[in-house]
Amino acid sequence: MFGLGMPELLVILVIVVILFGAKRLPEVASGMGRAIRNFKKASNEPDEIDVTPKKTEEETKKSEK
Repeated sequence: MFGLGMPELLVILVIVVILFGAKRLPEVASGMGRAIRNFKKASNEPDEIDVTPKKTEEETKKSEK
């Protein structure tokens, strides 16, 4: 997993607990989970949406003349 072993992950966890505190850790994890979920959702959506109105038959005939 990205070249990280258990000792490295434990050190990172200890640093996170020291920085944020044990009480805020669930909030931070929840926020990260939501961010990852939103990123995945956004990456699966189409790139752009075409919102230009479609021409009616009457407009098409006028533009051809």
